[in-house]
Amino acid sequence: MAAKPALPYTPDDADPAVQPTPPLRRRLAAMLYEGVLLFGVLMIGSLLFAIVTDQRHALNGRIGFQVFLFLLLGLYFCWCWTRGGQTLALKTWHVRLIRLDGRSPGWPQAIARYLLSWLWFVPALLAVQQLGLQSNKSLFGAALLIGMLGYALLALLLPDRQFLHDRLCRTRLITWRPAPRRRA
Repeated sequence: MAAKPALPYTPDDADPAVQPTPPLRRRLAAMLYEGVLLFGVLMIGSLLFAIVTDQRHALNGRIGFQVFLFLLLGLYFCWCWTRGGQTLALKTWHVRLIRLDGRSPGWPQAIARYLLSWLWFVPALLAVQQLGLQSNKSLFGAALLIGMLGYALLALLLPDRQFLHDRLCRTRLITWRPAPRRRA
C-alpha cells in the first residue's frame, strides 16, 4: 500500500499532540541553523556585557561573562518556546516544540528543557576533563563531536524518536507547517 503524502501545511484544526515527529536530519539541520543564528545573539550580548562591565580583556571576568551568556541563551530559548514553541530556526525547518498535551510549554518546563538540553555536551566535556584532553584542540573537538553524535543517535533507540531531554521534560518536537499566506 502506498504511503499517504504529507499535507503541504498543517490544518488549523489539527491536534498538535498527534502530529508526526520530524526526521532526525531535519532536527539536526535546525540545530545547525540555530547555531548560526545564535552567533549573532551571542555577539550582541557580548558587546552589551563588555560595555556594561567595562570589560577590556576577554579573560577578565571570564566566569561572569560565561554565566551571562548561559543566561542569555536560556532566556532566548525559553522565551521562544513559551511563545508558540518555535525559534526562528524551528520555524524555518517547520518544527515546533509542544508539551504532550499539544500546548506550548510553560516557563518551568522550558527552563527544565533548556538545562537538560546541555546533555548534548556535558558527557563529552566531562570525559575530556577526566582524560586531560583540554589542551589538545583536535581531540577536544573529536570528543565533543562523538558525544553529540551519540546523543543524537540515542533518539533513534527511543520509542517515539524524541531526544532524551524532551522525554524527560515531557515535551516533543513535531512537524508543523503554517498555512500559505493569502495574497490580497
